[in-house]
Amino acid sequence: MNVSFLSGLLLGFAAGVAPGPLLTLVVSQTLRFGTTEGLKVALAPLLTDLPIVLVSVLLLSQLSGSETVLGVISLGGALYLGFLAWEALRIQPVEADFSHANPKSWRRGALVNFLNPHPYLFWITVGGPLILKGMQKDPISPLLFVAGFYILLVGSKLLLAGIIGRYRDFLSSRGYVVVVRSLGLVLAGLGLFLLRDAYRFLL
Repeated sequence: MNVSFLSGLLLGFAAGVAPGPLLTLVVSQTLRFGTTEGLKVALAPLLTDLPIVLVSVLLLSQLSGSETVLGVISLGGALYLGFLAWEALRIQPVEADFSHANPKSWRRGALVNFLNPHPYLFWITVGGPLILKGMQKDPISPLLFVAGFYILLVGSKLLLAGIIGRYRDFLSSRGYVVVVRSLGLVLAGLGLFLLRDAYRFLL
């Protein structure tokens, strides 16, 4: 399997099942209004992320001539993945009060995702550099990375909405905690690769 596609799948799955504003809204809409509303929210990244990806890659391409800048960005990406890994490893069964949820899932999902800092941080410090690095080896690698990322970023949230719609206590189960903690280890490993790149650029 192509390395870029595999990296996209791993990062997309980790981002898709990790607790955050968008997943919280997926859960709340599913519990309050049914699986269909949760599925609508899960699709929000497909509506909002394209400008974020394009601007991030364009900005980074203008800075790619400076090894110092690339080193700082790689270091930032390593720290960001380390933070996500730490959060994943510390996860506890999710118990939340969704009594204030409202309908309008498309609008709410798009707004929550667009205002969420995580997509911006990811594409500037992790996704963007991986795309530019892949372009140097194979022009199709960036497309495979983005495809893999969104297949499982969105796909995992769609799956969770379906599971929660049928089994409402899934997020409080031991299985969910084990999956997220395991992905935390994967994120930590990917962070080490970015840390290695930062070392090469800065020293």
